[in-house]
Amino acid sequence: MIGWREWLALPDLSVPRIKVKVDTGARTSALHAFDVERFERDGVPWVRFAVHPMQRNTVSVQLGEAPLVEERWVRSSSGKQTRRPVILTTMVLGEYRWQAELTLVRRDMMGFRMLLGRQAVRRRFWVDPGASYRMGR
Repeated sequence: MIGWREWLALPDLSVPRIKVKVDTGARTSALHAFDVERFERDGVPWVRFAVHPMQRNTVSVQLGEAPLVEERWVRSSSGKQTRRPVILTTMVLGEYRWQAELTLVRRDMMGFRMLLGRQAVRRRFWVDPGASYRMGR
């Protein structure tokens, strides 16, 4: 069982720890990313981007690269639709490790740098909306 906010690692992106909000209303997980650049490597589309993994910290920057799975139209909670790059990456929460899709989007004004959507938690965790940090602080 997990609470509505937890600490998660993204080892493929060299992010050892990021505070996430579990959002079962969101289909796909979303990571705050900026300076997103699309490029090709050996004929395969990739994406390069920067992440501020720490809350309220714009000094600490982690650079990431990943193959581009697709670009997808996503509707935000405010109803605005944007086309976002989608990557597949490894997520680690406590002792659990799995692959999940992640959209890259600017989340400067949001409280959490990452949302963990329902596809990422489906058939893996029970969500307790009244709890936080079930996996520990």
